Amino acid sequence: MPDPFLEVLVNDLDLDPTLTALCACYELGTWRTEQYARHLFEWLPEFALTWAERQSFSDATAVVLLRRAAAVVYSSDKYSKRGEFGELILHAIIRQVFGTEPAISKLYFKDAANNTVKGFDAVHIVEADGVLELWLGEAKLYSSVSQAIAAVVSELHEHTDADYLRQEFTLIANKIDASWPHAHKVKSLLNPNTSLDTVFARLTIPVLLTYDSPTTQAHTKHTDDYALALEEEVRGHWATFSAKNLPAEVRVRLFLLPLPDKAGLVKVLHNQLMLWQNI
Repeated sequence: MPDPFLEVLVNDLDLDPTLTALCACYELGTWRTEQYARHLFEWLPEFALTWAERQSFSDATAVVLLRRAAAVVYSSDKYSKRGEFGELILHAIIRQVFGTEPAISKLYFKDAANNTVKGFDAVHIVEADGVLELWLGEAKLYSSVSQAIAAVVSELHEHTDADYLRQEFTLIANKIDASWPHAHKVKSLLNPNTSLDTVFARLTIPVLLTYDSPTTQAHTKHTDDYALALEEEVRGHWATFSAKNLPAEVRVRLFLLPLPDKAGLVKVLHNQLMLWQNI
């Protein structure tokens, strides 16, 4: 797992939903966009490849597998509204903060280069003391936090509908690598014969929202004033989100990543992706 990069500025686990806010912070007066983009691509192999492929990494296979990981993201110049980078950011955040483990790579199962894959934006697990939690993530890589909240709340209700979950569980179970050590436990949890009451008791939905932040734009250094202002800002957005009619059956964890310029970050990530596809 790559070394941590984002700074966790707020991590209030007593709230419901919980709130975690993170920042790449600044270097020499500028938010660390380029550095953060490079860091995110350190996560690309485990984000885009199967468990078995990741076990096969060696000096002989590394370049081929890295190129394959980059190739399955997309190959289009029309990238500004694509969601793959939001999914990558969510993947890296929940791995860094909560030590989750990916169960499947959605990207691996694309049937065409620039197609989008429907369903949850992350399928991870957390196992502690033999008990397995299923983490099914939602990511919104947006400039507007109000639009991100509106979009994700709608999807939370759609994606926790019983019929939708049953269909999604079947698709996920079919994609699990049989050689993955947790394959049997996860498939058992997703089995149609398992009551959704049992699933809901062990289900967490991490929600990532990015947005263009006035506080992040107004500062050039990580100071106490910046940290206090950003905490006030993200707690305000948490209040707006938590006041919505959220699904009551599942545990929701809210992750906020305030950005100085979402469009600028996506452009840098796109350029990094093109480099990786040509290594």
